[in-house]
Amino acid sequence: MSEINKVVLAYSGGLDTSVIVRWLQDTYKCEVITFTADIGQGEEVEPARAKAQALGVKQIYIDDLREEFVRDFVFPMFRANTVYEGEYLLGTSIARPLIAKRLVEIANETGADAVSHGATGKGNDQVRFELGAYALKPGIKVIAPWREWDLTSRETLMAYCEQRNIPVDFAKGKKKSPYSMDANLLHISYEGGVLEDPWTECEESMWRWSVAPENAPDKATYIDLTYEKGDVVAIDSSAMSPATVLATLNKIGGENGIGRLDLVENRYVGMKSRGCYETPGGTILLKGHRAIESITLDREVAHLKDELMPKYASLIYNGYWWSPERLMLQTMIDASQAQVNGVVRLKLYKGNVIVVGRQSEQSLFDSKISTFEDDGGAYNQKDAEGFIKLNALRMRIAARKGRKLL
Repeated sequence: MSEINKVVLAYSGGLDTSVIVRWLQDTYKCEVITFTADIGQGEEVEPARAKAQALGVKQIYIDDLREEFVRDFVFPMFRANTVYEGEYLLGTSIARPLIAKRLVEIANETGADAVSHGATGKGNDQVRFELGAYALKPGIKVIAPWREWDLTSRETLMAYCEQRNIPVDFAKGKKKSPYSMDANLLHISYEGGVLEDPWTECEESMWRWSVAPENAPDKATYIDLTYEKGDVVAIDSSAMSPATVLATLNKIGGENGIGRLDLVENRYVGMKSRGCYETPGGTILLKGHRAIESITLDREVAHLKDELMPKYASLIYNGYWWSPERLMLQTMIDASQAQVNGVVRLKLYKGNVIVVGRQSEQSLFDSKISTFEDDGGAYNQKDAEGFIKLNALRMRIAARKGRKLL
């Protein structure tokens, strides 16, 4: 294993990745470079520096990627109204291609031979990290310790720490969340613990970003979202950066009990997995974006986007963000957003996001045509007769030939 001289590790500073630092040093006899990404997880990332230093790491990268994350990954995904399996807003999935990109960039900057991550061999993240790394740097070596070592539990990880004097924050008997959690500006996820039984309801204390809908304010909150080319650029007429938009919507949505989800999903590796998610800002973004598209997009363009969206969602969920097919779809999706400009007014109330208004200078809604009142000849209702008969022609022919439907 001496061919590995340097490896860049996606490092959180937690138990698993702290063990991985020492394991890489011991197993591959290589220099470890750590990379910690701030993508809005809501926790201080700077302490990871001291932990890495205590493990003998000399090159430490701690990068604030919040704006890039929302601008270049979250917003493009929401232009497609992306939902996986009808419900999941892909909060974990969309963060992985950015982390993979930065791992490769650091490997190029430092002359590293390999990259490494702390994803297990059971989950989707191993696929997402590695597909991204190989797409961006085909010859890169990827080291996935969970697929190589014999450390199979928290107890064996702790024993490894004790044997090698690895400083970690966890101690035997110290209270720890029973859930495996992942957070960024788009969402926070919960897995494990009682959630491994799909019949068991999670306890209320698990949720961190939102109040229960029944405990949300009794008075509705109204917000106006301003869109330019499919992206929110202002809230209540106040211009904001992409990351600030999402952080603001997370706060407003969480206060109104919005964005909770309990889901059993199909992982790419084949198993079903239950997870709970809080995505308050994303839930608002999805509702608002569909509302502004409803008045600005041509019917067939909107329907084609809806037909392609499940494929686009699967590409992101399964780790193919950097694939040519996702890039091709993105080009089409972005082109569709040229006229998606305007303002959407939303009413937030006890877990609900309700569209109450939408307006745009590019609106295709023509009240003179759609009115129930006198349209002054804007629409000739007699035209509908021939239209209907032509569309019924094939069915009328079949019926005359004796093809029974009942």
